[in-house]
Amino acid sequence: MRPVVLCFSGLDPSGGAGLQADIEAIGQSGAHAAIACTAVTIQSSQQVFGFEACAASLVQAQATAVLDDLPVKAIKSGMIGTTDNIAMLTQLFAEQIISPDTPFVLDPVLVANSGGSLGDEKTLVRAFRQLLPYATLITPNTHELRALSGEQDLHSGAKKLCAQGVHAVLVKTSHDFDSGDIEQYLYIEGEMVHKSILPRLEGEFHGSGCSLASFIAGRLAMEDDLIDAVKSADNWINQTLRAADDPHPDDAQAQLIPNRFIHS
Repeated sequence: MRPVVLCFSGLDPSGGAGLQADIEAIGQSGAHAAIACTAVTIQSSQQVFGFEACAASLVQAQATAVLDDLPVKAIKSGMIGTTDNIAMLTQLFAEQIISPDTPFVLDPVLVANSGGSLGDEKTLVRAFRQLLPYATLITPNTHELRALSGEQDLHSGAKKLCAQGVHAVLVKTSHDFDSGDIEQYLYIEGEMVHKSILPRLEGEFHGSGCSLASFIAGRLAMEDDLIDAVKSADNWINQTLRAADDPHPDDAQAQLIPNRFIHS
């Protein structure tokens, strides 16, 4: 069968982000998505109202059932939900229940793009720092990169995280709304190896970060190298945003939902 990406992510009822974004993006990458659901959220495409995290034992049971059954070729994590769940995923890597050769794309979600809290940020940051060294690539937004690294300058932050054991960091400026085009920088082991410039489209998008990280994970499962996977994802995500659905066309401030059924 197609290579499998095992995703640790939460359910977004609107379908814009979370596990549905993972499934659609990974399917478009050519791989198959399997899901260990970490949380059930209460949210629309515009706002998070609350969430209930799944117990770490339940998430682990979901993951091991998939690992024992399917040809898992990559791992992707998004909203993990709690420090217990982060610790559980860290343990799966530390005990090599997940092979250390398996590419792992970590999207270190701290706050929902639609504005809701997903837990105490400082506590989540401390927990994530134990998981980061197992990641092949982390894809933080600017807020997450600064929180994880303690640096305001994005390039310094990426280099610092690499110095602390992170293999690669994809620096994205999409959340710096006062900038022009969106610039992305890929750092591998502290060296910038790729830069891309994407046009900044009008509006905000619900689930774009989930989609980008998941597509990259899918391409890694398909055995692309990391730079090629990022390049393919850049091209694909730009198409999905250009074709995005607008659930509230009369509200110029409403978030759009990427149309992920776009071939790269």
